[in-house]
Amino acid sequence: MTDVSIYDIPVTAIDGTVGTLAPYRGRVMLIVNVASKCGFTPQYAGLEALYRTYRDRGFVVLGFPCNQFLRQEPNDEAAIAEFCSRDRGVTFPVFAKVKVNGPDTHPLYRHLKAARRGLFGTRAVKWNFTKFLVTRDGEVVGRVSALTRPAALAGRIEKLLG
Repeated sequence: MTDVSIYDIPVTAIDGTVGTLAPYRGRVMLIVNVASKCGFTPQYAGLEALYRTYRDRGFVVLGFPCNQFLRQEPNDEAAIAEFCSRDRGVTFPVFAKVKVNGPDTHPLYRHLKAARRGLFGTRAVKWNFTKFLVTRDGEVVGRVSALTRPAALAGRIEKLLG
């Protein structure tokens, strides 16, 4: 695990604004690498449902588009924002595209993967819609496969929200 706080890692919003995750300090976060042309793309609805259910209690979903898996997110940020809003009804924050694996892995994903390894101890993110669960104080406490539907995380989210 790194000594860097998750809240200090630079991130770029979908509109190009550069910031950090500091605005989400004190919230339970579900960080997900998303894509618009993936078999798991329908999970946007489940992620949005979780966000709407728990946002008033201090929960947020953060979507990070990624084009590393069979080029399933080929769009630019403007098209991604429109797709998320118009086609999927997404209201949770979505960020600029990132790389989740390889030498150009975004620092956020380096942090997440160092904190929670995958199945059999692997670091690599295996596919789109891999989910990382983060406590209110920034501790990465869960890594969940793309195969897991968002609704299956409700119990874990409830416990973290207290």
